[in-house]
Amino acid sequence: MVIKARHKRFILIAIGLALLGLAATLIFNAFSSNMVFFYTPTQVDKGEVPHDTGFRIGGLVSPDSLKRQDDGLTVHFSITDTAKTVPVVYKGVLPDLFKEGKGVVAQGKVGPDGIFVASEVLAKHDENYMPPEAAEALKRAQAQGSTSLVMPK
Repeated sequence: MVIKARHKRFILIAIGLALLGLAATLIFNAFSSNMVFFYTPTQVDKGEVPHDTGFRIGGLVSPDSLKRQDDGLTVHFSITDTAKTVPVVYKGVLPDLFKEGKGVVAQGKVGPDGIFVASEVLAKHDENYMPPEAAEALKRAQAQGSTSLVMPK
């Protein structure tokens, strides 16, 4: 049996489309499994966050909220967007630039007790940087009249 050129082209095109579809599926799965969404303390307080996957929360470290446990690695602090505050617990070494009143982004999950359990804490790298989402959330909160903290420029 001889396969005509037209049928060969059709088979090659079908195989190419199947491979392209497989590649797109693998890429989409990789992106979705590594995607981490950003939320503000106000959104966490309202319950607008996923409960089954991790996410990032950002804002300012609340003044006088940093407490270290005796083990030297576990720290408790609060993140605020000046409207709402979320308690955070983190076990590990904090970044050198981590300070009360400064910008921070933490990655983790909200525990059953309502405390955000961070697996990673990121501090801003210079005095002019803050993630755009965190800066926008702070501006919205300040516009609503809650200005207990001064937002960095």
